[in-house]
Amino acid sequence: MSDTAINSREIVLDHGSGAALSHELISLIVETLGDVYIGEMEDSAMLPIVGEQIAMTTDSFVVDPPFFGNGDIGKIAVCGTVNDLAVVGAKPTYLTLGMILETGLPIEKLVRVLTSIRETAKEAGVLIVCGDTKVVRKGEADQIYLNTAGVGTFQRRPLRMRDVRPGDRVILSGPIGNHTVHLLSIREGLGFETRVLSDCAPLNGMLDQLFTRVADGAVHSVRDVTRGGLSAVLHEYASSAGRTIRVEEAALPIQAETAMAMDMLGTNPIHAANEGCVALFVAPEAEEEVLAALRSHAYGSGAVAIGEVTEETDGLVVMRGTDGRTTTLDELQGAELPRLC
Repeated sequence: MSDTAINSREIVLDHGSGAALSHELISLIVETLGDVYIGEMEDSAMLPIVGEQIAMTTDSFVVDPPFFGNGDIGKIAVCGTVNDLAVVGAKPTYLTLGMILETGLPIEKLVRVLTSIRETAKEAGVLIVCGDTKVVRKGEADQIYLNTAGVGTFQRRPLRMRDVRPGDRVILSGPIGNHTVHLLSIREGLGFETRVLSDCAPLNGMLDQLFTRVADGAVHSVRDVTRGGLSAVLHEYASSAGRTIRVEEAALPIQAETAMAMDMLGTNPIHAANEGCVALFVAPEAEEEVLAALRSHAYGSGAVAIGEVTEETDGLVVMRGTDGRTTTLDELQGAELPRLC
């Protein structure tokens, strides 16, 4: 718990009043965030930007459960925003932090989230420059919701989906489905949460290392594999490029326990949400170089090539099964799994 005095053991409505209790809560937040928070309590942050082009993204996080085995909603919020900037080739620099707190949330849980935000921001090398806190009545939120916006600067050429071309190899930086299985196991009591951990991680360091080790232009596009899973990413790229993407089922990196849990749940890991995995579309001659660079980083140690962008103009996603037969992978029409990020 922070040393800042706070007279309540849990969030109350008056913490959102703008009066003394609000100032008390803000002091707790600022002290817990420590040196990753550089806000000056003005109505807007005034920041230096290097370069002529920036990347900007925003996301909201309503994770259920918000606290889990090897992370929490705070870690996910920083990772999700940082990764969205990094995959377009930007260097993540600044984050905003908005919080919606439900009355009754224990202060110690809020401090846990803020501590995760601080430690993850430090690892990612980003600063939190401004924020906002609102308090709602019990039952109007699930303990805590977060919103973050991020700004990044370009020190290399941007990576765009439109640069994908026939012949590109599709590479995954690591296993899929672990985040989904970890959270669902906690929620549903499946018993897998100690053997299957969430993959939640800030991937800008891994990608920065990759880009400095491979030739310029070797990587055409990158996308983080989050909601909708790998299937959603592949369908998005197939539609954008107007090309069929072929993947090999046998090449998909799926932990044995993850596959077992997904089988119990009656779903496919290819549709599962992740928080520490990216799909890369890479020039074929650079495949081995990219794989070696990814595998040299802890977050990319499980990188594998799983398929390619074909010359076919159907805009489909097809999978060659372990039995040698090729089937079309249909895109989900709605949510197969509950909110996990």
